[in-house]
Amino acid sequence: MEKRAIQPCENILRQEIEYNREHKILSSETAVAECLLVRTIELQDAYLELNEKLGSKPPALKVFLGLLLSVAAFWNPDQLKEARSQRKRLEEINSDISSKAFELATLLNQRTAIQNASSFGSGTHYHCINVIVEAAAENHLFSSWVREDLQNLSARFDLKYWPSLGDFVTEISRDASVAEVISHDPITLASTSSRRNSLADFLRALRAAIYENSASNFGQLPDGFKVSDGTLASLTNCALDLPQNAIIDGQYVKRLRQRDRG
Repeated sequence: MEKRAIQPCENILRQEIEYNREHKILSSETAVAECLLVRTIELQDAYLELNEKLGSKPPALKVFLGLLLSVAAFWNPDQLKEARSQRKRLEEINSDISSKAFELATLLNQRTAIQNASSFGSGTHYHCINVIVEAAAENHLFSSWVREDLQNLSARFDLKYWPSLGDFVTEISRDASVAEVISHDPITLASTSSRRNSLADFLRALRAAIYENSASNFGQLPDGFKVSDGTLASLTNCALDLPQNAIIDGQYVKRLRQRDRG
């Protein structure tokens, strides 16, 4: 029975490796599949469970193992650490944009006030449409389809109908100040929900991937499909090739599941 359960899973892994190599793609997923293939003994119980739950639905078994390869390749601890770093940097950039745009808006307003109140001018942009037209000078589609209509509008309505350059940049400042950095990818969103990096991130990513590929989301995994805590632990240990001092067990997965549920 064990061999009959293991063979379909490992055949799928070998097919994935062959396909990736033939098409010269997804080398990181290939590496995960190879890692799983050398740890058959540790995965016997996991394969038994997967075969029992998905073996009668061949596409579902293939889909699940494909998800495991993908999540281990692209949502592993190193990748998620980088994702958190990118999120933090984006938050910092928005903060900088907000403050610098506010400073620029202040300077633009001051320049406008001086030029309106004195006999001096500097020949700089004063209309937001002029800025748009000049900024899009190298955009052929803009020049062909948009510029003339936009310039006609600016000719029909004088300056009082348009935002000043200061107003324009003030809105950029406001927009950046209220920006909330959030991932539109549900797997990344789930796996970076906590502020600290941990192995739990990978498990959350895998759980989200299973849900996103369920029948209710037009996927090929049956609704309500769940993998036991022990199987999730074995799959995690082997897919991520964790060293002996870092491996997890079913109790770790159970505590995480209960904590997330609470």
